[in-house]
Formats: sequence, structure tokens, C-alpha cells
Amino acid sequence: MVLKGAIFVAMFLALAVGQGSPSPVRVVMQTDLGDIEIEVDTVHAPVSAANFLRYVDGGLYDGGRFHRTVRPDNQVSKPVKIEVIQGAANQERSDGFFPAIPLERTSVTGLRHLDGTVSMARSTPDTGTHEFFVCIGDQPSLDFGGARNPDGQGFAAFGRVVRGMDVVRRIQSAPAAGERLTPPVTIRSARRAGAK
Repeated sequence: MVLKGAIFVAMFLALAVGQGSPSPVRVVMQTDLGDIEIEVDTVHAPVSAANFLRYVDGGLYDGGRFHRTVRPDNQVSKPVKIEVIQGAANQERSDGFFPAIPLERTSVTGLRHLDGTVSMARSTPDTGTHEFFVCIGDQPSLDFGGARNPDGQGFAAFGRVVRGMDVVRRIQSAPAAGERLTPPVTIRSARRAGAK
């Protein structure tokens, strides 16, 4: 029953993107440290892309934040090192958050965690909701079969930064207590490019 529900959600989300239209969808995320423009891949990662876009279209990232930075100097105890920043929707609007989505593995989508890749954060498979991260440098350990997550399933890449990697790097190097940005970097708004 749970599997049927997950399949239904996946089909609904894929249709919600826009009937599989190949034209790229771009999102401009305004932060306290500058703008980041993301190209969302609705073709190769339709479920993850549709999920991200429904949070954008619902205004749920407005007032959200980048709360985590992972860099070489703050993950000394981790055997597999990565470099990412992690963002989240506005927790004060959590009543509008959506159920978790199925994990779109990179072995299926063909996408990779390269410099600037945007991907869904998760704990176990099929638990991605509103949290996402941006890769700084290539991060193959986050792909399917990679060793960063013990289950080896990797993470669901669904887009890439096309403008604003300088902002991503500023966020990554901002003050932090361990991996927690102190203070977090506010996401002022996230809108489809051209939308008001």
C-alpha cells in the first residue's frame, strides 16, 4: 500500500512539472549574501524537480535559510569528506510542507554531483522533503554507490547553479559552530525566473 502511494505521488509530481516539457526552469534565490540562480532539471529528475518547484511556487522558501556548511575544517570525524551548503524552507510555515518523496537515484537519472549541483537532502531513502544542498567542487561520494551515506543509495541531484557560485562559496565560508552556520543565512525569496 505504501509503495502504491509512493508511485502515485511520483506520477503526480512528474505531471505537475509541466507535462515533461524540455524547456529549462530557472529559480532565483535571493539570500542575505546575494542571489543564486538554479536551473532545475525537470526532464532527468522529474519527481525531485517538481517537489522543489512546489515549495518555490508556494513561497515556502521565503524566510527559509541556509543553516549548514560542510567543509574540510569542520568534518574531521567523518571518514568520507564532502563540501556542500544546505538550505531549508521556512520552518514557521511547516504546516504547508509536503510528504516525503521517493529517492531518484543518480544511477537512474544519469545526473552527477558535480560543482554547483543542487540535490535533495535526506536521511534514509525516500525521506527527502524541503531540504536541499549545493555541491562545492565535484562530490562523487554523493552519487549512487558512493560511500558518504552508509546505505550507498546516494542523493537525488535535480539541478545546478548557473549563476551565483560566488555566493555559494561565501555562504560556505561564513562563520559556523561545527557544521551549523552562526548565524544562518536567510533566504529572502525563491521565485521562478521572470515571476514576481
